[in-house]
Amino acid sequence: MPQNVSADNWRLPSTSHKGELKQKNNAKMTYTPFHIYGQERPARWLITCDHAANTVPSCVGGGDLGIAPDDMNRHIAYDVGAAGVSTHLADLLDAPAILSNFSRLVIDPNRGEDDPTLLMRLYDGTIIPANRHADKAEKARRLDAFHRPYHDALAQLAARQDNTVIVAMHSYTPQLNGRDPRPWHIAILHEKDSRIATPLIERLEEESDLCVGENEPYGGHLDGDSIDRHAVVQERPNVLIEIRNDLIETEEQQRAWAERLAPILTEVLAKSGL
Repeated sequence: MPQNVSADNWRLPSTSHKGELKQKNNAKMTYTPFHIYGQERPARWLITCDHAANTVPSCVGGGDLGIAPDDMNRHIAYDVGAAGVSTHLADLLDAPAILSNFSRLVIDPNRGEDDPTLLMRLYDGTIIPANRHADKAEKARRLDAFHRPYHDALAQLAARQDNTVIVAMHSYTPQLNGRDPRPWHIAILHEKDSRIATPLIERLEEESDLCVGENEPYGGHLDGDSIDRHAVVQERPNVLIEIRNDLIETEEQQRAWAERLAPILTEVLAKSGL
């Protein structure tokens, strides 16, 4: 289903191409900028998926950012496959998960409010027409409508117990336009807090079939991003996991990665003594 459409209902992870998020066929539901999955689960883990959806709410450009459906189905609009991995991982860890319900091209929830890339006008060679003339008032409107409600909900989930461990799930494209191919199957991003990241990297490197990146294909920290805001500043143990998105296009692949990661994360946390 083309994703460059108005979507006023939450789109749940589906089994369709690239783990796209389908609109739920329930006219009584209304749009919300996030979805909480398994809210009452007891585990100290909290799974976050900042770029879960390629949803364009109808209040932004009538639900159309002015770019082609093919672009809305690729990495510039959302983290392909990350939502499916997140929900399967949450099931296996008996943990809650929070997933965004708006495209990062609407406004990026993994950026601080003052970050210049919060509202992108050009991404990987694609101009975003609906953002081209967005002014300060439009930026403020989108912050209030999408970005802030998502982070308020995330903050409440993270504070539900005093020993929360945050796992941020992301994915990345195998190759940006005009750039070299990215060889890593999985990468762990970190900077100030490596209490989980370092032993997780070491454990993943024991897997003979994996090429593991550290702070690849980009650095592991931006001031004001989700991990900084909800984990580093709060001194909560955390890790940010990136999976190359051609490896998690289908639900079967997403489930397989979750099944692989869940026992490894459990092992690493137990050994960390945190």
